[in-house]
Amino acid sequence: MQNSKFKLLKLTLSLLLLQINIATAQEVNNKPKVLSFFYGKDDLAHVSFDHEANEWFSKLAVEKGFIYDTTSNWDLLDTAVLKNYQAVFFLDYRPNTAKQRAAFEYYMENGGSWLGFHFAAFALTPSKYPQDWDWYHIHFLGSGSYVSNTWRPTPAYLKVESRHRTTRRLDSVFISGANEWYRWERDLRNNPKIKILLSIHPESFPLGTGPKPSEIWHRGFYPVAWTNKDYRMVYINMGHNDMDYEGGTNKTLSHTFGHEMQDKFITQCVAWLLDLY
Repeated sequence: MQNSKFKLLKLTLSLLLLQINIATAQEVNNKPKVLSFFYGKDDLAHVSFDHEANEWFSKLAVEKGFIYDTTSNWDLLDTAVLKNYQAVFFLDYRPNTAKQRAAFEYYMENGGSWLGFHFAAFALTPSKYPQDWDWYHIHFLGSGSYVSNTWRPTPAYLKVESRHRTTRRLDSVFISGANEWYRWERDLRNNPKIKILLSIHPESFPLGTGPKPSEIWHRGFYPVAWTNKDYRMVYINMGHNDMDYEGGTNKTLSHTFGHEMQDKFITQCVAWLLDLY
């Protein structure tokens, strides 16, 4: 009799564990998924950002209820792989093979979501990263080629330019983390498909410390985050940490994350891309 009760108890516990495992699997399968690509080589400032970003987004995924997968294998930019993900992130690079580019174009043209940072938009001819992909740099991003940047990485006052799900609940002007700020070939204000989300506020000028005069901005309009209305995408110019090159330690001197309003903006970008709320 006791043996029968014990078997019944084991069976009941087994069924309960099975139900829990099924419920857990269903919950995981229902969570939106992000596939985040990074290069992680060459520029130590970008490598520093990669490590920081992957740690920060992994924690955000637990908090907000999505799955964050990350890889340095850009061959995973493949149609068969991307169909399993609701969003793709480019942390510090862009696809450079014809197959990778075709897969990304197909993904975005068929309802995919994208978040790109800093060097993901870089293109300069001649350089190791020439402007040889018009769909991406001109049609998708709208910015064209890179023109110049500020130096050293410094914080800036950022102005909210547009009402959008990514910018709600932000202060109209807020301070960013330190960054190397980019200037672009094309004026995004003249592109009706582009909605500029954030720009450099004039209170930031002079922006940069040099030593070259061209690395210090004194005036002008500089967008630092925007979306293309034809796609669910956001480009964010932030993503270059300050490093101790001169001191020879190569230690990280600043962080992209850990700034209240900037973190909130990035969080709201992810929420919009994944339709979390």
